[in-house]
Amino acid sequence: MDFELSQDQRAFADTARAFAQAELAPHAAQWDAEGIFPREAIAKAGELGFCGLYAPENAGGLALPRLDATLVFEEMAAVDPSTTAFITIHNMATWMLGTWATDAVREQWGEALTSGQKLASYALTEPGAGSDAASLKTRAELVGNEYVINGSKAFISGAGSTDVLVLMARTGDASSGAAGISAFVVPANAEGVSYGKKEEKMGWNSQPTRVINFDTVRIPANHLLGKEGEGFKIAMKGLDGGRINIATCSVGAAQGALTQAQSYMQERKQFGKPIASFQALQFKLADMATELVAARQMVRLAASKLDAGARDASTYCAMAKRFATDAGFMVCNDALQLHGGYGYLRDFPLERLVRDARVHQILEGTNEIMRVIIARRMLDGDAPEAIR
Repeated sequence: MDFELSQDQRAFADTARAFAQAELAPHAAQWDAEGIFPREAIAKAGELGFCGLYAPENAGGLALPRLDATLVFEEMAAVDPSTTAFITIHNMATWMLGTWATDAVREQWGEALTSGQKLASYALTEPGAGSDAASLKTRAELVGNEYVINGSKAFISGAGSTDVLVLMARTGDASSGAAGISAFVVPANAEGVSYGKKEEKMGWNSQPTRVINFDTVRIPANHLLGKEGEGFKIAMKGLDGGRINIATCSVGAAQGALTQAQSYMQERKQFGKPIASFQALQFKLADMATELVAARQMVRLAASKLDAGARDASTYCAMAKRFATDAGFMVCNDALQLHGGYGYLRDFPLERLVRDARVHQILEGTNEIMRVIIARRMLDGDAPEAIR
């Protein structure tokens, strides 16, 4: 068991850190304040391979292990969790397309997505199907050589500003549950696709979020991903990686916040001495660092389980998502507290990190749903021995 990173892994992380400092850090506050979606910066990330980190090579991706991908995402999230989170979603959707699309669709979209020249959104959630994703109602009917899609999706990251949608829709009857869901590739500008207003959000303001409506949208039958009825399985496989990704964004945000707090404590003076000299604040910093390291190790354990195809990988992914997003938000919030009133000002990045990190406890499956997933597995007879 080796907890040290290899030279190649350190090189990936160093490259991501340099990119984040050069291309994200100078602009992140403005993108947040003005709601700017930074396509140019994302395209530059694509030039480094960051838009197709674990997509298959036949789609133009790097086919890296998920563990290696977490190293890249963490470094970027330390300065801009919002933009990084979109890049992780794009990576997930691109991986799904690259893995399950027909040759023709992969040829059309693969390299455009992995290069960052085109961007993807993942369309699963509906107004009435959030945590209960298997109850989705958007329908896709096979008519001749086309699927005709009707329905709506909600809370879709990048919607209205991306080029292709990886869509989950029902092909079975209304009572078919998860087994009646299929996955599709839908051009974002297809006739009949329309977008709602840009949502006004607490955080994640550098990426737009909108409702998407589908009114008799026609796509070729070869835009099906995998086979009919496999959509929910594909979605859940995607979400295993997505949960690691969003947990990594929390770890990155927390690292950025911790770094800011440690520096500030040595610069800020009260009662005639640096606040770093007060033991109560030293202990606070110690707890923050301990929680952060624990969260990082849990995320990397889950990523290694997923890379190895372990039987319980989904359980570990849920654990990592639950723990890292809770711990990451706590670290960001505590770092803001250590800054006092200054932490509440937009002159410092702390309030933005807190706002961006908060949603990580909600999306990719709420942390309550993560507990459901973990608890179900822990009630199996072999769980105490298997889950360690």
